[in-house]
Amino acid sequence: MDALVRQRFCELDKRASQEVLVAHPDGSVSVDGETCHGWATSVLSLFQRVFGEDSVHYRLFSEQYAKFLGYVWEFEACRGVFRAAKEDYEEGYLFNVRSLIKAELLSDDVLDQAKTLLASGYKDLACILAGVALEATLKEMCGRSGIQLGKSDRMNADLCNADKYNMAKQKQITAWIDLRNKAAHGDWGAYNLTDVNALVVGVEHFVADFL
Repeated sequence: MDALVRQRFCELDKRASQEVLVAHPDGSVSVDGETCHGWATSVLSLFQRVFGEDSVHYRLFSEQYAKFLGYVWEFEACRGVFRAAKEDYEEGYLFNVRSLIKAELLSDDVLDQAKTLLASGYKDLACILAGVALEATLKEMCGRSGIQLGKSDRMNADLCNADKYNMAKQKQITAWIDLRNKAAHGDWGAYNLTDVNALVVGVEHFVADFL
């Protein structure tokens, strides 16, 4: 049974890379919606059998996929949860919500994918993925502090008001959010590779310092 589960994890990981994401001649990448839906259904089925519907893995993936509108960065967030679950199963780790979120952000998932994309010149998608990591970190900090979740700007202000970090850090995060929004809204000429590299490095340090 264990060998079959491991094989299924590997099959779904391979399918995510080779079938769900579609590379185009101009260098852009998109998501095949129908294939992605089938992949997500298979992932949930596997999680249900292996972990159960009440597990952290099943709930996080369900919540993440429920937000999916077809964007590549949304799929990457789903794949981040999947790969964290795959690693936990293969390594036999016990986990909680916080460790899974940190694994998603810090292992080989969202931020590492952002760095890989940036190294290949894909600054726009890298910028969006760094924004995903930043927002997840703000949500985790709010959850730990009893602060109501909301939009990134609101959570940033509330965390600063709660003395979780100083005003200089709040202003820096505001700038990061603004950069992420420019990428998400297609204003790709408003920033360059250097700006996105600073964003990725900054978010990586922020996660390490505050989670």
